[in-house]
Amino acid sequence: MELDQRLDRETIDRLIAGVEAAGHEVMAIYRRGFAVEKKADESPLTEADLAAHHALLALVEGETPGVPVLSEESGEIPLDTRRGWSRYWLVDPLDGTREFIAGNGEFTLNLALVEHGVSVFGIVHAPALPDGAVTWWGQVGQGAFRRERGSTGDGRRECPIRVRSLPDPDRSPWQVVGSRRDGALALATFCRALPAHGMLAIGSSLKFCRIAEGKADLYPRLAPTCEWDTAAAQAIVTAAGGQVLEAETLEPLRYNRRESLLNPDFIACGQRDPRWELALIEALGSDPERR
Repeated sequence: MELDQRLDRETIDRLIAGVEAAGHEVMAIYRRGFAVEKKADESPLTEADLAAHHALLALVEGETPGVPVLSEESGEIPLDTRRGWSRYWLVDPLDGTREFIAGNGEFTLNLALVEHGVSVFGIVHAPALPDGAVTWWGQVGQGAFRRERGSTGDGRRECPIRVRSLPDPDRSPWQVVGSRRDGALALATFCRALPAHGMLAIGSSLKFCRIAEGKADLYPRLAPTCEWDTAAAQAIVTAAGGQVLEAETLEPLRYNRRESLLNPDFIACGQRDPRWELALIEALGSDPERR
């Protein structure tokens, strides 16, 4: 496959099928039980993280031989090596490991293609939602889509998705999504400065997907994340007409520019608006480490 060429639909279908197959492996572990280990940074690690890691690496290496791959479960790769990558795969085999351990179903498998620091294609697969497995995918410039099992159970139904315009908060409250585990104080400060709104706490990259399909408006993230946590879902939000912006600059979130793989704080949105931009400034100013 030539550099900077869009993925064709046949390749996309194989990638989606491969991610969903990895989701079946994860679900088998989820249902039968598993041990939990600790990584060096004290974050949890399960058999499912590793199973999905190996499955997704084999998938992309088979589809795009020679394209580098960076996964959460890979060893560290220094920036001196990574800066030579004009195109690479960025993989989060199991986003929301804590949700997986908690058994609430709010975890996802994430696969992104990054070109020149921009996430241009992404797949997010949620295998354990209450109404059945759902897959979101998007390619910048082509659109974003949601896939779920058809009502007859004999196939996959796919429909295009699009972010929504911000509603008039006097008539319909804005919908904010956020983490139930991280950054609660900064999120509360942000929300206090908003017009009328609702708040939903939900795990993993599902927050981005709700924005991409027009079910939420804002996801401010004022707590640490890594690049693999966001890249796949950012491609979907962007392909659906939204944006993922660095919180301090309001410029698009970019990848593979720093030695550290930690993201800056960011906000995902369906539409920009000065009212939430001012709320974001207030939330950033409430953090004493930023003063």
